[in-house]
Amino acid sequence: MNEAIGIIEMFGFVTAISAADAAAKAADVKVIAIDSNKPADPTVDVPLIMAVKVQGSVSAVKAAVEAAAEVAENMSGLINKHVISGPTDDALKMAQRVSVGRDKVGHIPMNG
Repeated sequence: MNEAIGIIEMFGFVTAISAADAAAKAADVKVIAIDSNKPADPTVDVPLIMAVKVQGSVSAVKAAVEAAAEVAENMSGLINKHVISGPTDDALKMAQRVSVGRDKVGHIPMNG
C-alpha cells in the first residue's frame, strides 16, 4: 500500500511555496507536487488556485497538512485540504501530476 498523501488548495503562488515550506518543516513528508489551476479564458478574472501535495506516513501527512493549511489561511485563504491515508496507485499517479511551468515552452522540465 502507498504512503498517505495530503492535498492543500489555496490562492496564489507565493502562498503555495510558503505552505509547502511549512509542511516540509512540520513533519517528515516529501512535497511531491505543486500544481496550479486557472481558467484558460484570459478574460475571466479568477485568482490563481494552487495545490500543494505531500506524501509520507499518515500522522506526518496530517501534521504537514495542518501546518500548510494554517499558513495558507493566514496569507491568501485556504480553499480546501484533504488527507488520503491509503491512496490507490492511480490516485498517487494523479497526485504526482503537475501543471506548473507547462504554460511556457522550454521551462523547467516536469517530473515523471
